[in-house]
Amino acid sequence: MTGILEIEALGFSYNNAAKTVFRELDLVVGTGEFVLVKGASGSGKSTLLRLICRLEASESGRILFKSRKIEEYCPSELRRSIVYVSQIPAMIEGSVEENLVFPFSFAANNGLERPSEKQLSEMLETFYLSDVSLQHQARNLSVGQQQRLALMRALLLDPEILLLDEPTSALDAESTSMVFSIVEQLNIARKKTVVMVTHGSFVPQHVSPVLYLLENKKLRNV
Repeated sequence: MTGILEIEALGFSYNNAAKTVFRELDLVVGTGEFVLVKGASGSGKSTLLRLICRLEASESGRILFKSRKIEEYCPSELRRSIVYVSQIPAMIEGSVEENLVFPFSFAANNGLERPSEKQLSEMLETFYLSDVSLQHQARNLSVGQQQRLALMRALLLDPEILLLDEPTSALDAESTSMVFSIVEQLNIARKKTVVMVTHGSFVPQHVSPVLYLLENKKLRNV
């Protein structure tokens, strides 16, 4: 079986092989799938996502994006197609609008159309942020609001794969529900391929995820 993302016999260790994280790990993700990877804290879930977008380098095996090794892509090209959203949202000093359009200042994204203020305002409403203006200071917002901004910023690049690293670990129940709802809508309405890792008990309400458990340095379908 081939997919938009294929991982074959992946191996990775920290501290010069002192700690083996993965050994012969395999994964195939189909276009438009919602893949949910669960596992205990420290099992390597975040590392897996960082390897997919080349923030870490594997020791063995290979990762293919659209049937090409990820090393064959320019890093900026790869990270525009496969966008990683960390569990702690990173906001630059500045307004909500400045944070949302920040990626468009990179030379690698020169070919992308910068969204208008109207588009950004409409997007804020879609993400349950109608009470937030584009002029708000992003770092003054709650963690839940910042996490939704981080998702917005990722989606403005129109990635083919969205990597979500424990996106609700620091959120209250209401914000958690909002973020999960948004991610499910993206998967259903926009056919976004989602790979999400969590150690919690989250089960999507409106999509049927492909569920994996990461344990003993490998993934198994459950």
